[in-house]
Amino acid sequence: MQGLMQNWPLLCHKLLDYAAENHTGREIVSRSVEGPIVRTTYGQMRQRALGVAELLDRDGFGEGQRIATLAWNTGRHLEVWYGAMGIGAIYHTLNPRLFPEQIAWIMNHAEDQALFVDLTFMPIVEKIASSVKSLKKIIVLTDSAHMPETKLANVVAYEDWLAEARGGFIWRNLDENAAAGMCYTSGTTGNPKGVVYSHRSNVLHAMIAAMPNAMGISCRDVVLPVVPMFHANAWGLGQSGPMVGAKLVMPGGKMDGASMYELLDTEKVTFTAAVPTVWLMLLQHLEETGKKLPYLKKVVIGGSACPRAVTKKFEEVYGVEVIHAWGMTEMSPLGSLCTIKPEYLDLKGEELLAVKDKQGFAPFGVEMKVTDDENVERPRDGKTFGRLKVRGPAVARAYYGGAGQDQFDEEGWFDTGDVAHLDQYGYMQITDRAKDVIKSGGEWISTIDLENLAVGHPDVAEAAVIGVHHSRWDERPLLVVVRKPGKEPTKEDLLAFMDGKVAKWWLPDDVAFVDEIPHTATGKIQKITLREQFKDFRFPNDV
Repeated sequence: MQGLMQNWPLLCHKLLDYAAENHTGREIVSRSVEGPIVRTTYGQMRQRALGVAELLDRDGFGEGQRIATLAWNTGRHLEVWYGAMGIGAIYHTLNPRLFPEQIAWIMNHAEDQALFVDLTFMPIVEKIASSVKSLKKIIVLTDSAHMPETKLANVVAYEDWLAEARGGFIWRNLDENAAAGMCYTSGTTGNPKGVVYSHRSNVLHAMIAAMPNAMGISCRDVVLPVVPMFHANAWGLGQSGPMVGAKLVMPGGKMDGASMYELLDTEKVTFTAAVPTVWLMLLQHLEETGKKLPYLKKVVIGGSACPRAVTKKFEEVYGVEVIHAWGMTEMSPLGSLCTIKPEYLDLKGEELLAVKDKQGFAPFGVEMKVTDDENVERPRDGKTFGRLKVRGPAVARAYYGGAGQDQFDEEGWFDTGDVAHLDQYGYMQITDRAKDVIKSGGEWISTIDLENLAVGHPDVAEAAVIGVHHSRWDERPLLVVVRKPGKEPTKEDLLAFMDGKVAKWWLPDDVAFVDEIPHTATGKIQKITLREQFKDFRFPNDV
C-alpha cells in the first residue's frame, strides 16, 4: 500500500516561486561589477529569471545542456541560475581563479553551450573561447553602456538581451532527479572532476542547510554569502536563502576587509559565511580601525580548518557566534556544522573552544563514519582517526564521465579523502587530508592541529605544516610561516609557544619563514606546491 499524498516534485525554481509569492518585497542587494550598489526583490528576480529561461529557450538551449557562468556573487548571477534550471538546462559554475587552460579544459569536458560572464573575466574568455568548440553564445553580465569591445562572435550584453523577453513564460515540467547544476572539484590531484547536482538534491540540501542545527537562517535574517557561487553553490545559500525568504546581500568581486565591513554595517547583515582567509582580513580591518559588528549574529567558517584564535576573537571581542563547518563539492557541499548540543552546553572558555575547533556533527540527510584502510569502522572515542566516509541524498554517487570510481563503494559510501575522528556525541574533527598527514616513525601527525596552534601566535599571519623527508623518522613536520607586518617572531619563539600544547614528538623540527603561502583556486593551502618548494629541504637534526 502506498501513501495518498500528492506527487509534488522538488524542483529548484519552486524555491524562487515561494520567495516571490511569500516574501515578494524582500531585497537582494548586490555590489555590481560596474561599481554601484544594485537593489532588486524576490518578486522582480523571479520575473527576470523567467526572462532568462524564455530567451535561453528561444535561442535553442534546453534540457540537459550546460550553461556556464564565470561570475561573482550578484543578483544577476543568481537569476541566471534559476533561469537555466527552469528550462531543464544545467548551470555550470566556473572558477575564475583557475588558470585559463584549466577553465578551457573544464568547459570542453562539460561541453558548455552558452556562457554568462562578468566584465572582470572577459580577458579570460578572450583567451579561451576559440578553444571551446561547444560554445555557441556569450552573454556579458552588463548593459550596453558598459559593454567592452570584443572580436568574439555571438556576444551580447545581458541587459539588452534580457529586454527582448516578452513575458508569460512558464517553467518547464521536469523530473526532480534531472540534473540542475554542475561544479568541478579543484583538481589538486589530477584533472578536476565534475559533480552533477539534481533538482531534488539541491532542494533537500537547502532544507538541510537552513535547519536550526545547521545554519539556522530565516526570513528575519540578512544573509551575506561571501563564499562564491563557484565554490560548491555558495554552500547552498543561493537556494536556502530564497527558501526561507531571507534578504540577500551579494558582495560582487570585492572581498577585502574594508569592503566586507561596509556591507555588513550598511545592510545590517546578521548572517554570513566564508573561508578563514576572508575573516582574517576582516578582523585585521576591525583591529586597525577600532570598528565593531553591532548587527552580525552568526558567521559560518569552512573551506579549511578555522583557527581557534579566529573563533575566540569573533566571539569574545565582537560577540559573534562562530559555526565551524565542513563539506565538499561532492556533498552539495555541507557535511557537518559545529552547533552546540545539550551535552556540551555547560562548557566554558577553552573547553568550549576545543569543541568549536571540531567540524561538528552531521545534520539529518548526512550519514558519516570513520574506517581503517580495510573498511573496518573505527570507535567513536574522539581520538581514533581514520578515513572519513559519507553518504546521503545530496552526496554524489559518481563523477561526471565516470572518473574517480574508486572513491565510491557498493554500499553508496563516498571516501572523502579526509582523515578524521568522531566522538561519542557524533562530533567530527578533521585531522588531515589523507595525502597530507605526516607519517613519522610509524605514527600519524595532524598538520591541521599544528597549523591552528601556530596561527594562534600573535605575530603569525598564516601558517602551514608539511611533512619533509627525514632519514630516521621517514617524515618530520616543517612549519611554514608568514609573519604579520612589522613583526619578527623567531623559530624559538614559535616552538616555545607551541610547546606543551601538543605531544612533544609532534612539534615541528624546524620553521621556515616565507612572504606568502600558495593557495588553491578554492582558497585552501596548496600543500602540493609547498612540498615541491621545500623538496630539497634538510632538517638541521637530520645527520
